[in-house]
Parts: sequence; C-alpha cells; structure tokens
Amino acid sequence: MPSCVIAEDEDLLRAALASLLAEAWPELEIVARCEDGGSALEAIAGHAPDYAFLDIRMPGLTGLEVAAAAAESNPATRVVFVTAYDQYALDAFDRGAVDYLLKPVTRERLDATVRRLQARSADTHPDAATLAALLRQLQAQPRADAPEPLSWITASSGRETRLILVEDVLYFRADNKYTVAVTADGEALLRTPVRELLAVLDPAVFKQVHRATIVNIKAIAAVVREDGGRGLLRLRGRDETLPVSQPFMPLFRNM
Repeated sequence: MPSCVIAEDEDLLRAALASLLAEAWPELEIVARCEDGGSALEAIAGHAPDYAFLDIRMPGLTGLEVAAAAAESNPATRVVFVTAYDQYALDAFDRGAVDYLLKPVTRERLDATVRRLQARSADTHPDAATLAALLRQLQAQPRADAPEPLSWITASSGRETRLILVEDVLYFRADNKYTVAVTADGEALLRTPVRELLAVLDPAVFKQVHRATIVNIKAIAAVVREDGGRGLLRLRGRDETLPVSQPFMPLFRNM
C-alpha cells in the first residue's frame, strides 16, 4: 500500500487535503499530518513514505528546504509541493520536473496530480541538487507578502521582564509550553512556544536543528558529524553543544 506525509501549517487546509486525498486515492495511507517543516522532515525520515505533500510556506523550514534535505536521506520519497506561488515559480517547477498542486486545491486538480504520480517512474524524481538549485532560485525572488521578521522579544528572568534583541539570541530551546532564550548574558523564559517563534524569526538567520531547538547560525562555530547521521553544533564562546537530529543534518552540508 502506498503511503504519504502531509505538511500544511493551517489546520483546515491540512484536513481538507487529507479528505480530498482519501477520495482521489483511497489506497494511499496518510502516515503523518504535520504542521511545520521540522516535523515534516522528521516524519519523512521516520516513515520513509512513498510521497510527501508539502506546503511551501511553512514556519521554520519551507517545503522546499524539507524536500532538498529529505532527498538525501529518503531519495525514494516523491514530493508534491502545494503552493499559491506566482507564474514565475510555476515555470521553475516545470523546468525542474517538480510535481505541484495549486491552491486552492480542488478535486479535479488533485485527480490530475494523482494520475501523473501513478504514471511517472521513480527515476523521474528530482535529486537533491535539483531541489537545492530550485530553492536558491525561488529564495532570490522577493516576497511582497513576507512580514518583517521579529526584532525584539520580551522574556522573564527572575522578577525582571527583559527586552532582548533577537539578533543577540544564540539559540531558543523548548521548555514544556514555554521557550528558553539563551544569550551571552544568560537565559530568559518566553511564553511563546518554539513553533510560533518559527513563524516570526528571520529564516535566513535562525534555523531549526531539532524538534526542540532553533539556533542563530551566526553563533555556530562548527558542525560535528557523528556516527548514525546525527550531529552536534559547537557555539562561539560557549561550552555547551547542541544536538542536531539526523533529518536536519543535510541543512549543514555546506557549512
């Protein structure tokens, strides 16, 4: 039985796509429904699905980043991007032989995509290099609707409420329902969960490296690759190291 992962950050759209897939392709088993790029990457690594339906614009890792990383660890997983991108992006997808669904997803469009997936052989799937090139091409295009990234955060430290420049944060670490912001001056507690931070941080500076950790890439001194595909990040001027989950290691290939 073929299997798939769905990744879409909006609950209603995620449920709608799952419902349409159940109608259009009853034999397809949905093994995970994810709400952000990091959990999608982990689900692909854990389930090794035949297909992954990825929203491109998600908190943290975009669908393109997930696909480029997953292509190394799970090259057999066929990716279908779910997108509201403009014609420029669609032309790029077509040149790269990338499967995509346009939002809003309709049954007719999905039926056509399912037929295309079933007809294509596995060797027509774009490799990691093709997806990485597509990612660079699309990132070079300005997004008119992109919000300004977060500049300041307020966090609790004892009885104080501190104002912290986001660029001064070395990394964020999940702590139950809260988040710890670690700076050179110490730690402070935020009431914002890690997943919500992913949506407002500058994706060019802050990268998720683990389900519970977001790191400022300017604070990274070295990436240590361990046996088993996992890794450790050494930080500038710090004694602690940060674990990198195996699915996230391809993000550091060029570091």
